Amino acid sequence: MLKKQRIAIVGATGAVGEEILNVLDELDFPVESILPLASAKSVGNEVEFRQKYYKVQELNEEVFKNNKIDIAFFSAGGEISKKYAKIAAKNKALVIDNTSYFRMDEDIPLVVPECNSEDIKLYKKTGIIANPNCSTIQMVHILKPLDDIFDLQRVDVSTYQAASGAGKEGMKELVEAMQSFFAFKLDEFQSKTFPYTLALNLIPQIDEFVDNGYTKEELKMINETQKILHKKIDISATCVRVPVLRSHSESLTLHFKNEVSANKAKEILKNAPSVVLIDDIKNKKYPMPLFTSDTNETYVGRIREDINHKNILHLWCVADQIRVGAATNAVRIAQKYLELTKWNFKGV
Repeated sequence: MLKKQRIAIVGATGAVGEEILNVLDELDFPVESILPLASAKSVGNEVEFRQKYYKVQELNEEVFKNNKIDIAFFSAGGEISKKYAKIAAKNKALVIDNTSYFRMDEDIPLVVPECNSEDIKLYKKTGIIANPNCSTIQMVHILKPLDDIFDLQRVDVSTYQAASGAGKEGMKELVEAMQSFFAFKLDEFQSKTFPYTLALNLIPQIDEFVDNGYTKEELKMINETQKILHKKIDISATCVRVPVLRSHSESLTLHFKNEVSANKAKEILKNAPSVVLIDDIKNKKYPMPLFTSDTNETYVGRIREDINHKNILHLWCVADQIRVGAATNAVRIAQKYLELTKWNFKGV
């Protein structure tokens, strides 16, 4: 049986922090105690975990010195991780960081347990494990098992990313914009979270543009995928924000070195970890955001061979961004960490 862990959650009152608590409970993670941490304005609030209530404490430089923490989940923004993650690690907590700050650091493993769990052992160098970008995680759930069989050479991906990718503020803004629409006042609505009003709209920009015309979000998908898979695959991404409350969708075109079969790909993905195959076009069954929210799996469908080339597949995948793309992956990292580092004890 796994030893119970003393858990800290930095950003406990945010969308991802709240979901980490839910996932820890659902996956029956061995928890001894919870230390919810946030900014001063959240101090005094409470979070619930397994019918117990824990008061939110202020994150500061002393909190990890004064509390014995085994695992610290960080989900409060890159600047917070920059300032406090190494302090937590120095005080012997394993840090699992949901922000982008450490992802491309060569000394810090970037982990999706279904794809590269062996990299978790590299945590010993810094005490930190990075959680990838939300859209990257669901994509590599699909890429890894297919690459193992068909030898993946290139990926072209277009994303359809929900408002939840911008946290609670993004979801709230989409709801308020739709309320303005139904009140015939959408033209008066002022967007703050997104560069334009998202209601009844698509925004082909997520994060800032760089000199080559790509956005930082698109480059994250490219660079992070290569690091996770340990392979210099050619990747091009177009990331689009869509007026969906929760769950990201992706359209993937995959080029392989070897000839591929849609039927074989379906069989591979049907048996892949954390992947659910929904591909019954005769009965109009395929993954959609509305029916995959609040779940811990990546859903895949519309798998078909290219009309002109025998080494190309096209497919569609959907996953809950807050869970699969953040909280669930972070908790699964912690689970695998306990297994790999043998946090076992006898007698219970």
